[in-house]
This record gives sequence, C-alpha cells and structure tokens, in this order.
Amino acid sequence: MDLDRFATYDHALPADLIAQVPIEPRDAARMLVVDRATGTLTDGMVADLPGWLRAGDLLIVNNTRVLPSRLRGHKRETGAAVEVLLLHREGPAWRALARPVRKLRPGTVIEVPPTVMSRGDVERAVATVRVDAVHGEGMVTVSSVDLEGEGLARFGSLPLPPYIRAEQREPGRYQTTFATVDGSAAAPTAGLHFTPALRGRLASAGIGWAELTLHVGLDTFRTPTVERLGDHLMHREYVHVPATTRAAVARAKAAGGKVVAVGTTSARSLETLGACVAGPDDDADDAFVAWTDIFIRPGYRWTTVDALLTNFHVPRSTLMVMVSAFASPETVQAAYRHAIERRYRFLSFGDAMLII
Repeated sequence: MDLDRFATYDHALPADLIAQVPIEPRDAARMLVVDRATGTLTDGMVADLPGWLRAGDLLIVNNTRVLPSRLRGHKRETGAAVEVLLLHREGPAWRALARPVRKLRPGTVIEVPPTVMSRGDVERAVATVRVDAVHGEGMVTVSSVDLEGEGLARFGSLPLPPYIRAEQREPGRYQTTFATVDGSAAAPTAGLHFTPALRGRLASAGIGWAELTLHVGLDTFRTPTVERLGDHLMHREYVHVPATTRAAVARAKAAGGKVVAVGTTSARSLETLGACVAGPDDDADDAFVAWTDIFIRPGYRWTTVDALLTNFHVPRSTLMVMVSAFASPETVQAAYRHAIERRYRFLSFGDAMLII
C-alpha cells in the first residue's frame, strides 16, 4: 500500500448514499463507532454519544458560522452568468473562487441581484462586484462596497456543497446550533449533529465542552489534482483557540480524560496548536491565533486529539487522508466498506463516524 498516493484513499461512493437533506432531529443520524486499536466496528446513533465517552472527557467544537458568501450575477458588459464564492477577507477585498473564470479580467464588473428584498428596493437594485485580480485555479480577488455591513446577507446565499442538489426547506440547517463567529465558506459538518438536548445529556454525564474557531476555506471545495500527497498544496485557514479552551484541554489531559475533536476542522486546529506551542516560551494563558496549512497524513504523530467524531468524506480527499492518519488506512477502508454495505448516509448532511 503506497501511503503517498491519493489513490490509496479512494472508495466507490454510490450516488444514492450522498445525503441531500438533513435528518431530523439532528442527533437521529447514525454513528459508526470505530475502535482504532482493534478495528472493531459498532453501529449506533449520534444520540448514543454520551455512552461512548466518560466523565472528564472533553469535546472540542468549531463555532465558525457560514457566511452567505455565494454570489450569483452577470457580467455587466455581456450579461454572461458568473458565480463567485467568497472565501476570506484580504483587507478591503475578498479572495474568492469564480466560475467560469476564463473570461474574467481585472476590471470586469459583475452585477449581483439581491437574494433578500428590503422595503424600498427597486427591481433593478444590484450589487456591483469588481474583479481586481485573476489568479490561477479559478481564484480571483474581488471588491465591492455593496457587500459591506448587511450587504452580504442581502446579496449572498449560503454556499451549499455542489453535491447537494435538493432544494432546502430550511437553509439555516446548514449551520451548527452553536455557530457564533462569522467567517466560514462551509459548515463544520460533524457539528451539525448536535442538539441542545444532546449537549445537556453530555454535560450531565460529566463530559466537557469547549470551542474554537477555524474558518473553512478552499480545500473543502476542491479535491486534489495531483497523484502524490507530497505534491499537494494545502491552502491556509484561519484558526483561533481561546485561552479558556487551551486551559480546558490542559485540565482534561492532566486528569486522564480524552480530548475529542468534533470534526476534522477542530482536529486540524488542535494539532496546529500542538505543533506551534510546544516550546518553553509558550504562554498557555493566551489565546492562540494563526493561519494553518497543516496536512495531516499517515505517519503523523498526534499531539492533542485522542478521539475524533467526523462525517463520511469524499474519496481521494485530504480529509480521507487525515482520518486514515488517525486510525489506519486499512481500518478506515474497512469502516467505509461497512458503512456503504449498511447504507449509511454520506457527506455534509450524512451520518457520523466516531473513532476512539
């Protein structure tokens, strides 16, 4: 098995297993429990999560909130349709993905109609978005004064993944119940399973809860285009780990509890923290703020995460590689075969896998 090839992390995903709508209630999703030491697989439900953890364990969740960052408009000059996905701020401008990008030039003006009409709006009211620069791989830099303040909510929409084609009755369902920090281009989907009732039962069982922020970026939307892991370029994502979360991790570790990352974004954040603050000059009383491009692959030595709750991922993706680094490629492949045979639901609105 060549662990440096993306083909090693492939699986045949039946299209009918890609969840198109979220399950209700959120914690009614199924959960495959994977014992990474023995390879044992157990079928369960997300609602069973408190029974798989112990008092003193600590859940770490990503509280990022998805921005209404998808803009659908037309080129002012030709009327040709253009879609822009805002990824993150760069000063007064935005780094974004655009399609089709081949006919965009610096200076191109895109007119975007409102998705939410306000009192007094006229039918022709549009936001003007200017292309400032065109980069490779579909990337552009854009700017628009019309997107400031409440403008983004007025002209943008939530950027559901392209594999979700069903109309959503409740678009806000693509947010976690604890999302508070605006800035993400996609939801941290393992967190979508949590309800207030589930959080209450976790707390009653003595299981801790702490939050951090990672704003999900480009790699969520792109599958690698190279054959070898070593040739893949990870894009940067913003990470903020509050001092209170750092302290909670330290307490849990000292008491022998497990640190359970809810989602790959929480895992990447915690491992970035572990890689960056191991020196003697670190002040654990400070918040940790950084941009991370960490690529976790088999052979990686985990510093912080003891268990991982995650959804089922796209084949050949960096997320498949990360999960295979936490368990093993053989264990993960066996888990995915089991999930497909038992018809688990995959991807953003799908079921969960708990690796312990």
